Amino acid sequence: MSEEGEKGFVIKDRRSFDERGERKQEEEGKEQPENAPEKKAPEKESQRPPLPEVNFSSLILSLSSTAFLHLGEIPDPATGQRKKDMLLAKHVIDTIGMLKEKTEGNLNAEEKQLIANILTDLRLRYVKNKEG
Repeated sequence: MSEEGEKGFVIKDRRSFDERGERKQEEEGKEQPENAPEKKAPEKESQRPPLPEVNFSSLILSLSSTAFLHLGEIPDPATGQRKKDMLLAKHVIDTIGMLKEKTEGNLNAEEKQLIANILTDLRLRYVKNKEG
C-alpha cells in the first residue's frame, strides 16, 4: 500500500523525562521551539537586596508604603513618577484599619503603637490630598 517514493511523517519525543521518570539528557545544539520562553540565567542570591523579616510590623510597613505610593507621596519604583490614585489609597488604608481591628488584643505594645501611628498619618494625608 505504500509506494517507495512516498515519504511518511516523523515522530519526535519531546518529553523531558524517559519511561523510568528520569530526566533525559539534553541534546547539544538542540533548537528551542519558536514559542518556548527564553531561559534567563538565575539571579545570584548576592545580587538581590535582603528581604525584610516576615512579621506583623513588616506587613504593616509594606502596606503603608503601598498607600504612600497611591497617595502620590513616593514615586513608583517602576516608572519613577508620582501618581495619585485615591481610591486605591483608601482601599489600602481601610485594609490596615481592618487588620488593626482583627488583631486587637493580639499585638505587643510596639506593634500596637506602630499600626496606630501609621493609620493616623495615612488618614491625615488622605484627607489632605482629597481636599487639595
